[in-house]
Amino acid sequence: MLRRYYQIESLIKKNRVLIIYGPRRVGKTTILTEFLKNTKLKYRLDSGDNIRVQHILSSQDFRLIKEYAEGYDLIAIDEAQEIPNIGMGLKILVDQIPGLYVIATGSSSFNISQNTGEPLTGRKDTITLFPLAQIELAFEYSKFDLKEFLDEYLIFGSYPDVILAKTKNEKIKILKELVDSYLLKDILAHEHIKGSNVLLNLLKLLSFQIGNLVSLNELATQLNIDVKTVNRYLDILQKSFVIHKLNGFSKNLRNEVTSKSKYYFLDNGIRNAIISQFNDFNNRNDFGQLFENFLIIERIKKHSYQNFYGEHYFWRNYLGKEIDLIEIENNIINAFEIKTSNKNVYIPQEFINSYPKTKFEIVKDDNYLQFIL
Repeated sequence: MLRRYYQIESLIKKNRVLIIYGPRRVGKTTILTEFLKNTKLKYRLDSGDNIRVQHILSSQDFRLIKEYAEGYDLIAIDEAQEIPNIGMGLKILVDQIPGLYVIATGSSSFNISQNTGEPLTGRKDTITLFPLAQIELAFEYSKFDLKEFLDEYLIFGSYPDVILAKTKNEKIKILKELVDSYLLKDILAHEHIKGSNVLLNLLKLLSFQIGNLVSLNELATQLNIDVKTVNRYLDILQKSFVIHKLNGFSKNLRNEVTSKSKYYFLDNGIRNAIISQFNDFNNRNDFGQLFENFLIIERIKKHSYQNFYGEHYFWRNYLGKEIDLIEIENNIINAFEIKTSNKNVYIPQEFINSYPKTKFEIVKDDNYLQFIL
């Protein structure tokens, strides 16, 4: 299944590095190899897992690195985060070889971003590849079909391998492997966390708090660790594409809550795999949470692919009144409330009083596609 929203040939530039971020198994290697199959550029493709490549690009030896790239128009490095000090190696490539194109992919963004950030300042462009977005699937399926498959997306998510799997058991097996073999192992390996139990328990706690305010103190108490460690683990989980943090929106008004955040899973299937819940909605009571998680993340995917440069928040005051999603771009505020029932929903008067020019929209199961396509 082809990824539709990034055309590599229009993104690469001479003497700049194009970095393709994203979790494992979302198609970063595929999008790279598809581009290479059709390019007229003379290229060299290597993997960051290759010890020889690691030695060359981490050496900071100008002569050796120039020799490695000599005669090529394009150097492509898959899984570049595996190479120590990769940022400096990429910097030498683009600085020392005129007219060279460079592409690097990385699945553990917390690692590759730290290693590429400072050396590549002003020398890189970055894109993020997510599990398949509804706007991509809309090229393959009609709106009617997307609605028909909604329960599947809510329960099994949208990793490419999961969507292509034919049976429920296949989907579960793939998701379990993603969690056990890729997700946690990547994090444990790169961040030198000694045990996975605390990290897994943290994810389990978050999985039951979708759409709710999360207290770091409460998490620390439940996990029997300090707040700083909780905060560090949450940061790692965000940077490794497991969860997405939504902060509270405020214009410094005393009655608005901003000290706590909400956390959503980047993929519903990963969330359900963490707590081993794959039963259908006749036998579960979290449809509302999964629907909210799905729509928030799909909206973020859409905006990422369509170059939305605004910011996302939620809003809540101390009286408990809240709005699920606030979007701000060019000082324009849009507010969205996500609902799964037909009850009348009204924008809180306190919000109207504070932000009278806001546009407000209710998103439900009968109009949600307009929100994410």
